[in-house]
Amino acid sequence: MSVKKELGKEGEKMRCFFMRNILDYNVKGKKILVRVDLNSPVVDGKVIMNERIAMHAQTLKQLSDKGAKVVALAHQGRDGDPDFLMLQQHAELLSQVIGKEITFVPYVIGYNVKKTVESMRDGDIVLLENVRFLKSENLESGEIVGLSYLADYYVLDALSVAHRAHSSVVGFSKIIPAFYGPILYREVEAIKKVKDAEETVFVLGGAKVDDSFDMIEHRAKSGKKGTYLIGGVIAILLLKAKGYNIGASEKYLEKEDLLQYLDRAKKIASLEGVVLPVDVGLNIDGKRVDASIDKIEKGEIFDIGPKTIENYYKILLNAKNIVMNGPMGVYEVKEFNHGTKKILEAISKSKGFSLLGGGHTTTALKELGFKNEDFGYVSLSGKALIKFLCGERLPGLEALEENEKNFPVPD
Repeated sequence: MSVKKELGKEGEKMRCFFMRNILDYNVKGKKILVRVDLNSPVVDGKVIMNERIAMHAQTLKQLSDKGAKVVALAHQGRDGDPDFLMLQQHAELLSQVIGKEITFVPYVIGYNVKKTVESMRDGDIVLLENVRFLKSENLESGEIVGLSYLADYYVLDALSVAHRAHSSVVGFSKIIPAFYGPILYREVEAIKKVKDAEETVFVLGGAKVDDSFDMIEHRAKSGKKGTYLIGGVIAILLLKAKGYNIGASEKYLEKEDLLQYLDRAKKIASLEGVVLPVDVGLNIDGKRVDASIDKIEKGEIFDIGPKTIENYYKILLNAKNIVMNGPMGVYEVKEFNHGTKKILEAISKSKGFSLLGGGHTTTALKELGFKNEDFGYVSLSGKALIKFLCGERLPGLEALEENEKNFPVPD
């Protein structure tokens, strides 16, 4: 039987090549492996409720409501780290979100998994154990791929893992029909709106220097114009590269081994479109003191200053496309959350399309009183988002594209 007949295409919606959204199809009675990302913050062994769990719970519910037999695959932490945990707590949190029992199976493969899957009824949801408990997960076709023979279809619903060529991300697509999940579909659609746009304003902050530098350098090499509003640790490093005294922040750069980026920083700071702060918020003995960048004598840079905020604000209000990755300062401390808060406010008021990504950015918008609905799209991804924007290869997406060639579903 053809895949088309099995799926029973619903609606007349036309889609781009390799963008098959599982929700466009009739999946009643089908066993579906769904790779989600439930990787969560853990405090004293307790998994903390977060946006990833809340959003992926909706994917599982949507498939369940359509009558699918849903088998969720996910990871938590890395081997050797304190947050490398079983997924039982995740199953409980997912159940709370959707108001429906989600069965946790403390195995990834084996007889117990086979027995559970084969006994599932339409609409049932099962969460298997942490896929990284299998040593072969970091291979393209590890043991977990054997689950293909228990399932009808595979769904990838997390851009945040799509940059990894791991078994649960790319392995199933070689064997059974594979599809985009609704979250991944929306993320890719949002990124496509800004990826190659010439008139995009990038708000780059936080402490992940590599990500921001890669972004700017990639666009410069590609001949793409853009405006880059710099904050956070990125701004401190670029100000240092421009020869400014950065006060006690010098010690921070040394401690975090960030001076190794100084040569790259000098080149980036001189590029067209890179906009640096003209003033900053300094932490001097626990108090905020605003100062021009040419008058920093002591204290540590904890935020962008009022004149910089005003400048960035105006640029953002008139922007056609906006990408934000990283806060402007130490937003966790009230005296220094002003820069991040005002920038988020400007983005929310802008008529342009906005894409926000990165863990600290999404946490900041919540803590500072904003909602996801205030922006064009809030991504669950950080590293993978930057890689995609830089045009890098994402094995998970490539596997879906190749799968569509091998398992076509004609319109």
